[in-house]
Amino acid sequence: MGVPERPTRLLLLSLLLIPLGLPVLCAPPRLICDSRVLERYILEAKEAENVTMGCAEGPRLSENITVPDTKVNFYAWKRMEVEEQAIEVWQGLSLLSEAILQAQALLANSSQSSETLQLHIDKAISGLRSLTSLLRVLGAQELMSPPDTTPPAPLRTLTVDTFCKLFRVYTNFLRGKLKLYTGEVCRRGDR
Repeated sequence: MGVPERPTRLLLLSLLLIPLGLPVLCAPPRLICDSRVLERYILEAKEAENVTMGCAEGPRLSENITVPDTKVNFYAWKRMEVEEQAIEVWQGLSLLSEAILQAQALLANSSQSSETLQLHIDKAISGLRSLTSLLRVLGAQELMSPPDTTPPAPLRTLTVDTFCKLFRVYTNFLRGKLKLYTGEVCRRGDR
């Protein structure tokens, strides 16, 4: 077995560096367009959801946390401009990142602290940072402020009271809006 080809080596190196939250300067600019990358984050989110589901209702949060609503009206989504989709995804990622950080703080101050749960929260934080970096490289952030547009509609939200529900929202956001958005941008070849 020989040395992997250059693009494969870059992908493997990028996948090793991304969870560390390090900027991946040598990464191909369209790394997020490789479905294996996003699927890896979805799998991690699903694992965290499954771990917390094993505890009946799962560990409860000491306070409700606001998260993005992950429901997608596919008809409306397809009719949205890619800039509108970018805004919704960025707002959702931002709120989800805040929610995971808030859950981390609540867990640190809780008597129900669990190493396994803390590991999954840490992975989620790292994953969200990495996804944000990958979307920046894709150019999604520039799409958020096109000239002469009306202000975006407020992001639909909901509240969660268990870690299981939090990780379910995380999984569904990645599988839904983020995957739809990146798929569209990658198909169009936008940067």
